[in-house]
Amino acid sequence: MNTDAVKVLPGRYCNSLTEYSRFITREVNIGDVPMGGNNPIRIQSMTTTDTMDTIGTVEQSIRMVDAGCEYVRITAPSIKEAQNLAEIKKQLRARGYTVPLVADIHFTPNAAEVAARIVEKVRVNPGNYADKKKFDQIDYTDLEYQGELERIFQKFTPLVKVCKEYGTAMRIGTNHGSLSDRIMSRYGDTPQGMVESAMEFMRMCEQLNFYNLVISMKSSNPQVMVQAYRLLVETMVAEGMNYPLHLGVTEAGDGEDGRIKSAVGIGTLLEDGLGDTVRVSLTEEPEAEAPVAIELVRRYTMREKAKGERQKVAAEEKNLSPLTFDLSPSKHSPYEYKKRETYEANAFIGGHLVPRVVVDLSKKNLKDPAVLNEAGYLYSPLLDKYNMAEQSVDFVYLANELPSFTLPGNLKQLYNYNTWLKLADKTNCHPVFTLQEYIGDVDRSSKLNLVHLKPADIDSEDFGSIQLDKSLVLVLETDALHGMAEQRSFFFKMEELGLDVPVIVKRSYLFESESAEAHSPWTMDHGQTLLQLYASTDLGALLVDGFGDGIWIDAPELPTSVITSTAFGILQATRSRISKTEYISCPSCGRTLFDLMVTTQMIRSRTSHLKGLKIGIMGCIVNGPGEMADADYGYVGSGTDKITLYRGKEAVKKNISSANALDELINIIKGDGNWIDAVQD
Repeated sequence: MNTDAVKVLPGRYCNSLTEYSRFITREVNIGDVPMGGNNPIRIQSMTTTDTMDTIGTVEQSIRMVDAGCEYVRITAPSIKEAQNLAEIKKQLRARGYTVPLVADIHFTPNAAEVAARIVEKVRVNPGNYADKKKFDQIDYTDLEYQGELERIFQKFTPLVKVCKEYGTAMRIGTNHGSLSDRIMSRYGDTPQGMVESAMEFMRMCEQLNFYNLVISMKSSNPQVMVQAYRLLVETMVAEGMNYPLHLGVTEAGDGEDGRIKSAVGIGTLLEDGLGDTVRVSLTEEPEAEAPVAIELVRRYTMREKAKGERQKVAAEEKNLSPLTFDLSPSKHSPYEYKKRETYEANAFIGGHLVPRVVVDLSKKNLKDPAVLNEAGYLYSPLLDKYNMAEQSVDFVYLANELPSFTLPGNLKQLYNYNTWLKLADKTNCHPVFTLQEYIGDVDRSSKLNLVHLKPADIDSEDFGSIQLDKSLVLVLETDALHGMAEQRSFFFKMEELGLDVPVIVKRSYLFESESAEAHSPWTMDHGQTLLQLYASTDLGALLVDGFGDGIWIDAPELPTSVITSTAFGILQATRSRISKTEYISCPSCGRTLFDLMVTTQMIRSRTSHLKGLKIGIMGCIVNGPGEMADADYGYVGSGTDKITLYRGKEAVKKNISSANALDELINIIKGDGNWIDAVQD
C-alpha cells in the first residue's frame, strides 16, 4: 500500500471546487521525462503508421516530437511489432530524438512482456488484457469472481516483474467501451465499472510492490469520462493511492467536433486541477494533436505561475496537505448527471427544455437581413422569408441598436432595458436589466426579464431584494481567471438558497496578444481554435454537471458563424442539445485497416443530415463494437478491404467489401426507418 497519499474528506475528487489548485500525484519516471508530482502537464500522441514500417514510424514520431509531443505511443498488437520497437527506438536515438516510447497493448500479454524490455512505458487495457469481452452476461458468485481475479493475477504478474526489472512504467488504461464481460456483469456499463476495472489491476501492482503507474479512464462520451475520472480519484485516495492521471476523450473525431468534445472532457478535469498528461485523440494526422493539447494545458500553466506561491503559503498557514479538500459538500453529485431543476419561463427557457443559445449582433450591420445567416436564419431575398438551419440561435442581443428589417417570428430579441422601454412594438422583444435596474421601480415584461449579474452578487443586498416570479431569467457572467469555478459556486449557492431561477451562462473572450488567456501571434484560425477550446472548457464543465439553461458566448473578434457553431458544438458534446449527426471516430494507429480520415469524410458527406444519429467509425476490431459504446451504427475494419457493419453492438453484415460498405450501411439505416433524405439547397 502506498502510504505517501494523505486524507481526503468524503465525497471529494479535487483539492478545491472554488479556486484552481493542482492535485499533486506521485512522480513516475518515464525515460528522462518524469510525470506527475510537480512536473509540467505532459503532452503525448500516438503514431498511425504500421509498426513494421520502421522508417515511416520514425519519421512520423519525429514530426510528432517537433509538434510538441513529449511521449510517443506506438501500437504493438503482436510479438513481431513489439520486437521492432527496438529498431524504431535505435533509429530515433541515432537521429538525436530521446523521446520516451510507449507500447500500446490490448490482447497480447506476451507482446507486452517483450515491449516492456525495450520501451519506457507500456499501456495495457484491463478490459481485454488477460480478460475477455464477448458481450456475455455472467452471474458470478463472489467465489467465482475472486477466482477470475486470481487467474488474471497469474497472467498479469510476469509483465509487472519485467517492468520492475527494467524500470518500465505502465499505464493502466480503462476504456468505457471495452469493459470486460466480468466487469459488465457485476457493475454494468458505468463509471463505477470503469474505475473498478482499473483498481483491480492497480491493487495487483501494489500487491507486487510496483508503483510506477499512470491511470486513465477514457470514453467517447465526455460526461461519462469526467464522472469516471472523478470517481477514480476519490477511490484512489480512499485506498491510499495518488497515481498520475492521463487524460483523453477517446474517438473524439475530427475538426471542430473533435476539438470541442476533447476540450469538454479534458478541460473540465483540468479546471479542477486533475491531469498529469494529455492526449487529444483526433481523426487527423497525429502531429495535429499536440498543438491542440498544448493550448488546452497552457491556461493552467499560467494559473500555476500566478497562484502557485500564494496557494503554497495559504496551505502552510492552514497546516493542510495539498490533497486536503476545502469546500463543504453540495447536494449535487459529481458522479452522475442530473440537470439542475428550474422553472420554465414563458414556455421558452428552463425546466425540461434544452439549453438556449444567445449571440450578440449589436455591432453587426442591422440594415441587412442577411446578417442573420450566421446565426442560423437563412434569408431568401427572392421570397423575402427565412429558413431555419439545424443550428439556429434562440436569442439575439441587440443592446441599444434597432434593426431596419423584420426579424423571424420565432427569434427572440434582447435589448438593454432603457431601449426596450421605448419600443413601440415589444412582440418577441425582451429587456436585459442590470441587477440595480431590476430591483427598482421599473416596468417589466410580462413574459421574460433577463437580469445580468456576476457570481458575487448573490451575496449582496440587491440580490436579496430581487423580485422572484416566473418571468425572471438570470444572465451570469464572470471575468475571473478561474471563472468556471466562480460560476459553479454561484449554482451551489442557488441550490443552498432553494432558488430555481433559470440561468444563462455567459463568457467573454478577447484573444489579444497581451491577454492572459492567449499568446502572440494568432491568426483568425488560431482564434477560432482558442474559442473552441476555452469556451468548451468553461461552459462544458458546467453543462456536464447539469448547470445552465442557456449559453452566451461573446467573442467580438470572431465571426458570428464561428460563435454559433461553437455554441451548438458544446451543447452536442455535453449531450445537452443534439443538433447534428455525431461521429465517434477513432484517431487511427498501426492497427487501422483503412484510411480513417478519408473514410470519415466520405461517411460524413452522405450522413451529416441525420440529426441525432451516432455513427462509430473504427479502424479495427480493437476499436470495434466495444469502443463505439453507445453508437447507433458502426463501420469497423475487419480485414484488408473488409468492413463489418454494426447496429449498436450487433454485427449485422460481416466482412463486406469496402467499396460497397457505405451503401450497405445506408441501407441498414433506411431499413430501420432512421433515414431521411437530405434537403437540397
